[in-house]
Amino acid sequence: MRTGRALILATRPFAVEVRWKSRWCALSTLALLILVTAGTFWNVHPAAKLLSSLCSGLVLVRMFVIYHDHQHHSILHKSMPAHLLFTLFGLFILAPSSIWKRSHDYHHNHNSKLFSASIGSYPIYTRQKFLQASKAERLSYLAVRHPLTIACAYVTMFMYGMCIQSFRSSPRRHYDSVIALVLHAALAGSVSVFLGWQTLLLSILLPFWIACAIGAYLFYAQHNFPGVTFKGNIEWSYEHAALDSSSYMVLPPFWGWVTANIGYHHIHHINSRIPFYRLPEAMAKIPELQQAKTTTLNPLDICRCLRLKLWDPDANRMIPLSQL
Repeated sequence: MRTGRALILATRPFAVEVRWKSRWCALSTLALLILVTAGTFWNVHPAAKLLSSLCSGLVLVRMFVIYHDHQHHSILHKSMPAHLLFTLFGLFILAPSSIWKRSHDYHHNHNSKLFSASIGSYPIYTRQKFLQASKAERLSYLAVRHPLTIACAYVTMFMYGMCIQSFRSSPRRHYDSVIALVLHAALAGSVSVFLGWQTLLLSILLPFWIACAIGAYLFYAQHNFPGVTFKGNIEWSYEHAALDSSSYMVLPPFWGWVTANIGYHHIHHINSRIPFYRLPEAMAKIPELQQAKTTTLNPLDICRCLRLKLWDPDANRMIPLSQL
């Protein structure tokens, strides 16, 4: 069984994009997003407009994962048209490239570390740290990980976390966060004034709410699931962070398409340069990657993931508050 550097090296042949496939996935997804969004503006049956709105939210999820891959330089790297497209999409989705790339790169380099800043990820308290924390610190910690916070990620994580908080922390570095907020407000205001609140709801608010909530939960469940383990900074290793602290989310084909294979998250963390469309191929051909810790979008699995709140070093597992 290959481990460590040998395992990472085994994934290198898959970290080569198929350029035409990258272009096709990006452009076809963009075209579909434009089409279903247009469906929310057309004067057709309300049910058709609602269906277009729901589809728009799902396609936004796929486009975001493709954007995420571009930020990792795994697809369309050094392509100026792609750079322009995804820079604009980052502003549109309220995840500007400056804060997204910085926070997400930090997450990849520190995922599953117990004693590091929770930049780009959900914070983790040990049982002892939680018991020693003040009431305000406990409430803040639990609020960030609360299901309502995840469900309202459009406001809590994207508007506030990605844009407002990043600009407040470093205005010069994250000026594009203000640009994203201004453009988003201008777009929403224009649609509301000229086309009415119903169009605003179906074309912007509902799709963004759906996409942000799904994205926030996927990110949560990929690192907060039964069987996940965390390490102190000294014991931490890149391989452990990928294989023991990142899940393989087993999804049916439809959800695999919507999420652009982000469910193969343990492989993504082993080598983030593997294009999303080659992740299944890597798993099929590397036996060591097939022993992954899994979760699903089954309602019971979702509840199991959301119940986990604290890391118990003695039990070597995440526990719910009821076991505190």
